[in-house]
Amino acid sequence: MIDINESVMQFLLAFVVVGPLLGAVAALLPAPPGLKGKSPEQAVLRHGVTVTGAILIAAIALALGFDHAHPSKMQATTDISWIPALDVRIHLGIDGISLPLLVLTALLTFLCALYSYFKPPAGGSPKAFVALLLLLESGTLATFAVLDLLLFFLAFEMVLIPMYFLIARWGGEGRTRAAWKFILFTLLGSVVMLLGLLLIGIKAGTFDMVALATDNGRSLTSSVQVIAVLAIGIGLAVKAPMWPLHSWLPDAHTAAPTVGSVLLAGVLLKMGTYGFVRILLPIAPHGFHTFAPYLAAFAVVGIIYGSLACLALAKRGAKGDLKRLIAYSSVGHMGFVLLGIATMTPTGVNGALFANIAHGLITGLLFFLVGALKDRTGTSDLDTLAEETGAALYGKAPRLGGLLAFGAVASLGLPGLAGFWGEMLALFGAFKPAADLSRPAFLTFMAIGAFGTLLTAAYMLIVVRRVCMGGVEQEAPKLADVHGYEFAAWTPLVALTVLAGLWPRALLGLTDPAVHQLLAGGTR
Repeated sequence: MIDINESVMQFLLAFVVVGPLLGAVAALLPAPPGLKGKSPEQAVLRHGVTVTGAILIAAIALALGFDHAHPSKMQATTDISWIPALDVRIHLGIDGISLPLLVLTALLTFLCALYSYFKPPAGGSPKAFVALLLLLESGTLATFAVLDLLLFFLAFEMVLIPMYFLIARWGGEGRTRAAWKFILFTLLGSVVMLLGLLLIGIKAGTFDMVALATDNGRSLTSSVQVIAVLAIGIGLAVKAPMWPLHSWLPDAHTAAPTVGSVLLAGVLLKMGTYGFVRILLPIAPHGFHTFAPYLAAFAVVGIIYGSLACLALAKRGAKGDLKRLIAYSSVGHMGFVLLGIATMTPTGVNGALFANIAHGLITGLLFFLVGALKDRTGTSDLDTLAEETGAALYGKAPRLGGLLAFGAVASLGLPGLAGFWGEMLALFGAFKPAADLSRPAFLTFMAIGAFGTLLTAAYMLIVVRRVCMGGVEQEAPKLADVHGYEFAAWTPLVALTVLAGLWPRALLGLTDPAVHQLLAGGTR
């Protein structure tokens, strides 16, 4: 930890939230104030790299200045009255739960901007693309930093428009339908969520998330908690995505451009699960306890459903799209996150938070790799990749094939890599759930989830065998291996996946004290 003045920490957090928004406005100016390039298009793309790089540096400075001895304490807080009549405040702060998600968002957005500088997405204005990317970053970062329920809702909704246009304008085949499906699902869920947030704020007399968490539901009747958890949970479950509210996700991922898929999987899905932990667990514990077994049941169904869908797509001749397969794998992986949260135990919730970060790193890398394969071959269809382009990716582009294999084994939860710890802790949490939750039911959920890990290994190994190791032997041109800019964009994800797998304490040391205090009655 570096000793940084509290006022400097407040400024850094405010800059992290507002900086991308100001950068988005600047990107639309006639001459964006980014570094000069060979053309206006290159200049605005460089502006995106500059702004996201500055935000990443500020996020790292926040992490270095964070008091790691007291991760359960809200730090870098700003609390300013915004709408006095409704007692809505501009309340910002970070703790051990939100800090890792903040840094992950800043990192992935910077890597996407860097990748796009060298490989600009075709189909639209670079100015609009950079502005949307920065607007998306601002909304996501704000979601993890705000401590007021109405501000949380505004930030939660702020990401919908930029992601819609990224899919609809820069996406591939079927992008219009996928974009509309994405925004309709999430908007409908958000309308229900808003009603639940308003119910909590009106009944408790405040929208302040810290005060509500400290109160721990004492000012809310059991019926109010049950209704609020149901309403808010539906909106969060759509974004998570929880089976059966997930059907927008495969279409959105398949149609989205590479950076859109990376950010959608890497950070946007985490907004839903973060809401379960930050809002529902501490603010309405009785209502959450009522629905916890149902949440766990939906979670394990999602694990099995996602894995079986991936197995079906991985079969030879199944017309499987690799991007679609990874999208369905996200349904399964996020099922482990929801299972961990449903246990209402420190072990399970810590596992959920760890799995959130691991999924962002690993799936972000996988979507980068699939995007690179599609750029080189013109397709992400598994049959085409495995046969028509000459099979054996190891022989055609060994570094690219090695990275794809690394991403696959990390995704299946190989011990020593980041994907292992979150899923294991979620299953351990299900082994001994919170008091008054049915242990036989959760033992059943644990067994089903454990079976899901075997299915995950099966479909990931099939993908590696088909794409990287063999197929129909025939003459085929060499593929370009990993370019320098790709190496720069992907190396941090590989390194952090290994680091988190070998040294899980780096992350669990942040989340564990905050989770214990949150479950005990709020965050001070």
